Amino acid sequence: MPKPTHLGTVASVNGSAVTVELAPETISGLVFVEGQGYRVGQVGGFIRIPQGHSSLFGIVTQAGVAAAPTPELANEPHGRRWLVVELVGEGRPGVRFSRGVAQYPTIGDTVHLVTEDDLRLIYGQESSKDFVEVGHLANARSVPAFIEVNRLITRHSAVIGATGSGKSTTVAGLLNQLSDPGRFPSARILVLDIHGEYAAAFPDRANVYRVLPNPDKGELPLFVPFWALTFDELLPVTFGDFGEQDNCRGHVQDQLTQRKRAALPSLRPGQVAETQVTADSPIPFSIRQLWYDLHFAIHATYRARAEQTRANCGLLDEGDAETVTPPRFQPNDGQNYAAAKLNLPMSRQLEALANRLRDPRLSFLFRPGPWSPDKKGKTVDDLDSLLGQWLGGLRPKAKNGKANTETRPITILDLSGVPNTILTQLVGVLLRLLYDAIFWARNLSQGGRERPVLVVMEEAHGYLRDGTTSAGAAVSRIVKEGRKYGIGAMIVSQRPSEVDQTILSQCGTLFAMRLGNATDRGHVAAVLSENLKGLLDMVPTLRTGEAIVVGEAVNLPTRTLIKAPPQGRRPSSQDPRVVEIEFAPSEPGPGGWDRVPEPVSYEDMVTVWRRQDPQSPRAKMGNEEP
Repeated sequence: MPKPTHLGTVASVNGSAVTVELAPETISGLVFVEGQGYRVGQVGGFIRIPQGHSSLFGIVTQAGVAAAPTPELANEPHGRRWLVVELVGEGRPGVRFSRGVAQYPTIGDTVHLVTEDDLRLIYGQESSKDFVEVGHLANARSVPAFIEVNRLITRHSAVIGATGSGKSTTVAGLLNQLSDPGRFPSARILVLDIHGEYAAAFPDRANVYRVLPNPDKGELPLFVPFWALTFDELLPVTFGDFGEQDNCRGHVQDQLTQRKRAALPSLRPGQVAETQVTADSPIPFSIRQLWYDLHFAIHATYRARAEQTRANCGLLDEGDAETVTPPRFQPNDGQNYAAAKLNLPMSRQLEALANRLRDPRLSFLFRPGPWSPDKKGKTVDDLDSLLGQWLGGLRPKAKNGKANTETRPITILDLSGVPNTILTQLVGVLLRLLYDAIFWARNLSQGGRERPVLVVMEEAHGYLRDGTTSAGAAVSRIVKEGRKYGIGAMIVSQRPSEVDQTILSQCGTLFAMRLGNATDRGHVAAVLSENLKGLLDMVPTLRTGEAIVVGEAVNLPTRTLIKAPPQGRRPSSQDPRVVEIEFAPSEPGPGGWDRVPEPVSYEDMVTVWRRQDPQSPRAKMGNEEP
């Protein structure tokens, strides 16, 4: 008598794809084994093929029945039914499940249903330190789903799903597990938060840096020192494009190098030799003084037929470098005063730089707090304190100058207040700075080999469409080479088709949530290393918070119901309620349209719009300086 788990036999083997012919006595629908019900032939379900002391495990990707009846099928009540199975690994009792197949099945081998005891053999990692629980199997609620931490971080990952599929909550749940101070007291996680959603999810585990911080919420000012940018990164956000004016570009590059070399005495002795300094070296210099000196050199007029020295200059108003006020000169009349001999057609670029230096939205870049250099390039703090905050989780010094020793595992760089015109460049700068610091410190205790770093990139489709942009190039470098130096990436996107395919293909673990767009699904299927298109066909029907997890960090591709983080640790990305939801008592109060209208003023709306800060409370208006 066949075992109750018996499904049928192997009918054909084509690489890792196996066709199973269901036995006539196998009843379609629900089968009970030891009182537990199991679905037969369900796409996404598991099967087991015994091979002596071990068993092969596979996942059902397709199910069907012979289309046309034949005489030999006349006595079979259900026709010839079949399953297509993708083999994914093997294991045996007492031995940890392993991916890959050492011995393929042969025609006629028996095929069995996978029970919960079998699933525990595959997923039972409760006692393993390098696994974290992220939820439970969608088809077996009693079996927890585990993710291997080492492979999740060092082999990179991607969380993709349409808006409303539970993507942000899934990321918050993962980070909540990875930042558990009891298990991972030295975790380092950096989140690039484009819409300011994640601060609410980690009130006691994250330092939040914003362009326009709210001190009442413990937020800190975000500063990105402009002088830490490379020359090619600095030009687009300062002077702009010089076009074919190579002489102008070369002159600016020489000026940067000279000023950075002149600032060496302000650094700690012995850090770098003068001959090692280039325009790309992260050494402070005053960009306002550079603008002033270039403006002076190009626009100054001098007495006719006299040596062009400052004593002979037709200066009417000194101007001021700090306030970006240009100097004024006597007009070039061709008789009394003549133009400077320096012929550099860069007036347009200098005016663009002046406008950016005056723009308060860019103060985080050009007036970076304690990293703002004076005329000689001296700063209050150096890059070590900035890296200590971003990578080490340290909070800035207190007002009395006393250092804070408290560290937090998560650093959130809230970029919601950054102008869209420079967002892509800024993301590229942040990631390049991070990578360079980790790369050169790879043999130090602060480096990634000793203490790996996970970088989470929210709304990645907004800045990773092209691998040739500054952001795309930085992320490409991280996903291709970061594994060796201890820097991992988590790409989060609702439009995977708009993420550079090279970047997505380097993500070893994929959390595929509900995706209705066929183009997005095709883009995901194209980068998968396993032939699981049948499994991805379920993606449009997934529930909110449910994901198909495939790749390095899981033993088997699986359909998982992700465990949501507890209340108080969820991102502020919930859908607004239009009307009251009767079956959702956890969301008290009326909806937006079924409550009693109250008198409102739109003055506050105009205020926050003008301030470009959604968190500015009206009560603080009288206490703020104009």
